[in-house]
Amino acid sequence: MKRKIVFFLFISGLSFSQQQLVKITDLQPKTEDSVFPLISYSKNPLVEKKINTYLQVSELEYIPDSGGNPFKLVSTATNSYSNYVYFYSWKKLQTPDNILSIAMDGEASGAYPEGFSNWENFDLRTGNAINAYDLFQPSAVKAVENIINKKVRKRINDFLTQLKSEKNPTEEVQEQIGLYEGCSTDNTLEYIKFYFGKTSLTFVAGRCSNHAMRALDDLDSHSIEVPYKDLEKYWSSYAKNLLSGSGNTATTGFQNKLMKGKIDQYPITVLIKHLYQDNGETSFSAVYWYDKNKKLIEWSGKIKGDKISITENDRYDEGKGEWIQRAEIQAVRKGSRITGTWQDYKTKKYLNLELEEL
Repeated sequence: MKRKIVFFLFISGLSFSQQQLVKITDLQPKTEDSVFPLISYSKNPLVEKKINTYLQVSELEYIPDSGGNPFKLVSTATNSYSNYVYFYSWKKLQTPDNILSIAMDGEASGAYPEGFSNWENFDLRTGNAINAYDLFQPSAVKAVENIINKKVRKRINDFLTQLKSEKNPTEEVQEQIGLYEGCSTDNTLEYIKFYFGKTSLTFVAGRCSNHAMRALDDLDSHSIEVPYKDLEKYWSSYAKNLLSGSGNTATTGFQNKLMKGKIDQYPITVLIKHLYQDNGETSFSAVYWYDKNKKLIEWSGKIKGDKISITENDRYDEGKGEWIQRAEIQAVRKGSRITGTWQDYKTKKYLNLELEEL
């Protein structure tokens, strides 16, 4: 027993010193509507750069060190969503040694203003964003989803029992009962948010209401905390090493990866964003920029085996009601590398494309 205690204290000390190397300040210019994390990690400048690039490109649509105000697009609704987005606070969470988890709160104003909470999780060994699917064995994904959905359903049912116990329910209570009785609990890891704690993983499933019904939704989103020990038999080898503090990394999925490379002789950086299933095909969205001019360009792609097809759109033609295509890419993915051709839609000229994961 004494030996186990000494080992635990040794690991705890390592964890403390490792986490102490991660510093977070506010991205400037900070205002009451733009409180956004800026990471400093003295142990590994590349990891620091990858995390900041991912956060700023994915959340602000801003390429670090490209000049101007990082919050301009989101604060003026000239971002791709045409919504105003405000960031009010962030918090670094307590996690195992290899992990950085950040909670962010803000408000998005489209047709209606709506508050949001978001969590981003990073592997401090590589700087890569952590994807939920990479944490579990493929054969165990359904079992993990079932654990989450059963806990969500219990939370809803417990609240329904409370609502139905009222002797003279008001019209509002009756509407709430209808809302929760019709609530789907078919959540999948693809759309469930999550964050790490010291001893547990918390999944955050979407609420039962749409925007119009939100005032009735007292439960709001569903935070489901699951102890790590209850997930041990489902972990992938990647997750086991990640959580144990091991320096051994493993190959992880394509989603949320940063890549560096060239189109012809021109250096580019790519952020692979969301992967999703579309009529049995795996599709994805991405953005890239030429390192010299630092302007975001959208990609939409499909993956079939090791083959990748990508469409690069130039602009949206309001008169025609369609996107005007700029280029088409045909490539092959082998391990961490992508090679292929970038073809100009107008001139039909081919340029070589080479990419590798950062």
